[in-house]
Parts: sequence; structure tokens; C-alpha cells
Amino acid sequence: MPESATLQREKGTDIYYSLGEHLKEKSRELCGVLFLHCGDCGSPSQLKDRIRDFLQHEPGLKPEVQQDSFTQAIAVLLPGLTLDATHYQALLLKQHLQDTMENVEPRITLTVFPGQVEPTPGVLRQMAESTRLDISSDIHIFTRGESIQTPGRILIVDHDDTVREFLNIRLQMQGFETLEAMDGTSALELIEKWEPDLVLTELNLYGIDGLPFIHQIRQLPIESTPKIVVLTERRVEKTISQCFQYGVDDYVTKPFSPVELDARIHRCFH
Repeated sequence: MPESATLQREKGTDIYYSLGEHLKEKSRELCGVLFLHCGDCGSPSQLKDRIRDFLQHEPGLKPEVQQDSFTQAIAVLLPGLTLDATHYQALLLKQHLQDTMENVEPRITLTVFPGQVEPTPGVLRQMAESTRLDISSDIHIFTRGESIQTPGRILIVDHDDTVREFLNIRLQMQGFETLEAMDGTSALELIEKWEPDLVLTELNLYGIDGLPFIHQIRQLPIESTPKIVVLTERRVEKTISQCFQYGVDDYVTKPFSPVELDARIHRCFH
């Protein structure tokens, strides 16, 4: 999948990615965040509008309301609120929904950023999922002890659609966040925008490839240079040696053992 389409998919359909990016941009400002789930309570869009309308009438609030179209969990950002103030607004919202809707029992999980946990997509998704699965009617405050950070971000770079699809599915099943690029030029653009923790790449790429591609990754103006694992058809000993001289963290040749590749990737993260 091309870089532009992949990035648009991530930003356009994954609210946890967009929420995480938004909170990261506002990292110096307090922001209450709550996730709400009401089960089968009618039209999700109407529920979202009802929540937004109620919160907008609260003095001083500038709420932002989004919805996960897959789980129907609703995310509410309350800029400037402390944890206590966020909890108070959650109580008011819960009471309002119970008073104005029949047979509804809102389940709410909340926290505040910056705070005990980092607003990564994995943490935000976990908050939404715990809200959906919660059987208690009590408002739940999400803490560090409950957070399970995602293992990391991996950019998969390969011209072969089948290889990219296989790696993408396998790595996501292990909890990694993944994006894909099919050529070196789009991969460099995506590394700079998305800042992955690790780049898993073929050397035989369209456009820029091989050692120049590895060199360009090292020269990008980003805060933290990603680790690089080469997964390639090239078996020439000189090429392998040069890759390690250029700072590659590991080198795996095709055909490869998926189990061995898993072990090498996890070794890079630990």
C-alpha cells in the first residue's frame, strides 16, 4: 500500500492515532479524557450529538467529541480540566444521560494528560476497550498500573505486496503498530512524519535503495533514529558487512523463518 494511502488510513480511520497526535501536540496543557459506552442505546451519532450539546452548555468547557465507528465507544476531550474536574463532568454527563434516555447505563473510563500514563494510541485504545467491557456502573479512573504500552511502531518497507501483508498481519497480532511503504522515497517521508521505532526493510526497492537508503534514514532530522532490520533477498557477504557498518541492527535473508524474525525484532526492542 503506498505511503500516502497508508498514512491516510491511519489518520482517517483510527481515532486513537489522531487523538494521540492531538494530545501530543498539547502535551504541556492539562486535558481530561473520557471514554463512554452505552451498549445498544439507539443511534450512535445521536448519542454523540447529545453528549456534545450537553457539555457545550457547561460554562467554560470546550469539549471535543469523537466516536470509534467500530466499537461505538465515544471519546471526549476536555481541555484544561484536572482529574477531579473531569470526574465531576463525567458524573454530570452520566446523570444527564440517565435522566433523558430510557434504560441506559453509561459506562465511563477517564484520566487526564499529562498524568500517570502516556497518551499513546495503545493506551487510548485500551481505555476504550475497558469501557466497552466494563460490567460496573461506577465511573472508572484509568491508572498507570492498568496501562499496557504497545510494543512499538514498525514501518514495513518492501516492494512485494504479499510480503508486506504477511508481515503487517503477523506484527499487529503481536501488538505492534505498523505502517507500510513500497519504495524508499515514500518510506523516508513516512519515517520523518510517523517516527517509527524500527524499520523492517528490503534493500531491493524502487527509487532509492540499498546502502544509500540506509544512509538517508540515518540523516533524517528526527528526534530518535529508528532501529533498522534488513529483510532481503541479497546474500552477498560484502553487502551484509557494509550494512552493519552503516548502523543496521540486524540482517535477515529471504526465505526466512517467521519465528526467527520475531525473535530478532523483539531483541531490538529489548
